[in-house]
Amino acid sequence: MRLQGKVAIVTGARKGIGESVALTLAQEGADLFIVSRSIQPDSELVQKVEKMGRKVVVKQVDVGNQAQVKEMVEDTLSNFGRVDILFNNAGIGKPAMLWNMTEEQWNDVIRINLTGAFFCLQAVAKPMMEQKSGSIINVTSSAGLIGTIGQVNYTAAKGGIYALTKSAAKELARYGVRVNTIAPMAETDMTAKIAHDPKFKEKYLERMPMGRFGQPEEIGPAVAFFASDESSFITGQTLCIDGGMVML
Repeated sequence: MRLQGKVAIVTGARKGIGESVALTLAQEGADLFIVSRSIQPDSELVQKVEKMGRKVVVKQVDVGNQAQVKEMVEDTLSNFGRVDILFNNAGIGKPAMLWNMTEEQWNDVIRINLTGAFFCLQAVAKPMMEQKSGSIINVTSSAGLIGTIGQVNYTAAKGGIYALTKSAAKELARYGVRVNTIAPMAETDMTAKIAHDPKFKEKYLERMPMGRFGQPEEIGPAVAFFASDESSFITGQTLCIDGGMVML
């Protein structure tokens, strides 16, 4: 197992990509500290991880609250003694055309998707710097790379993640800490409308050479690769897992 002995924090882990990635990391041998704003200690995800023989701790965390994020990392260190991996995944969507978007819609998405990702990255950076190793995997999207209609808040946040990754990778490389980004396109609650509404589905599939949406379980292997020593000389990069929709 590629991640035996490693400890991973997974945010936004209750369902979708976060849940699938958490299971993949556990299958690869990692112990887990899994968080979301509503996850329960007796969730099906926790039961599956425990059946694999992995240690798992669950905490409800609002990543847009810096105090809660700091406590999350302190609790990880208290329970496991180290933190090797951060899958920086928590995010929300509140779509609207830019001329209709409210201040609340803008602020909520930026707070969780961008500021929250920064808080998590910043909080794990210090212990990773001290141990001189670590892998941080952020989550952007095609929206953040090429733009999209009706989500200027989400696009701005995910574009910020792309840029944040570049700077963080340069700052942390000297300490042996790597920072990379994935840009997935998979069927989740957040993409349900474009994946199932005939009008939106047709438009998106026209842009995807592979002609289908991905599944959450197709994202985990890429994250496990970035988390493992197999990617020890890779940092500051973005991997699009989207059936060819974006080709950088």
